[in-house]
Amino acid sequence: MLTGNYKAFLVGKKRAFIKYIYYKMIYAYIRVSTEKQTIENQRYEIIQFAASKKFTINKWFEETISSSKKMEERTFNTVLKKLKSNDILIISEISRMGRNLMQIMSILHLCMERKAIVYSVKEGYELGDNINSKVLAFAFGLSAEIERNLISQRTKEALARLKAEGIKLGRPCGSRKKNPKLLLHGEFIRNKVSEGAKQIEIANALKVHRHTVKKWIKEYI
Repeated sequence: MLTGNYKAFLVGKKRAFIKYIYYKMIYAYIRVSTEKQTIENQRYEIIQFAASKKFTINKWFEETISSSKKMEERTFNTVLKKLKSNDILIISEISRMGRNLMQIMSILHLCMERKAIVYSVKEGYELGDNINSKVLAFAFGLSAEIERNLISQRTKEALARLKAEGIKLGRPCGSRKKNPKLLLHGEFIRNKVSEGAKQIEIANALKVHRHTVKKWIKEYI
């Protein structure tokens, strides 16, 4: 006759097995910035982690590229396109994903929307269908809102300063000069474009029409 502890053990093993078989694909991603760096440390960390979780990695993705490159130029973009519900993505550390906090948060949010599970070995993060992920998702959304508010505030302050200096704001009749808002945020727009952000996302952040951003990018980038 099975004891209570042994029954609980079998139930736990059964649940772990069921959870495992529902995972569709397990991907591992490795990135270094230059040829002088080695991928072996990252590979070793991921292999050790996968062994501890009894995961079998179905496909490895490796690349030597700076995170400042456009997402379309990176192998990591292929990984993101492949992710589906219950897929697993393992990385050695969060910084391998993107160039800055906002880009990384955007990528993690995309993974969560697709219901894929992301493991970051060094930080010990597991982003999936759990309370920690929901807390992080809230933090991601809050950070994005704070960034939008800061952009708005800086724009207002800069426009007020220009007005105080006697600079006439707004487009003169018949003129097609660039929007002063976009003039103030040229670097921000270029960074977002290099990160692969959509024009509508940039427009929402700057609180202008998408066509305004489209014209600016076409003329100045």
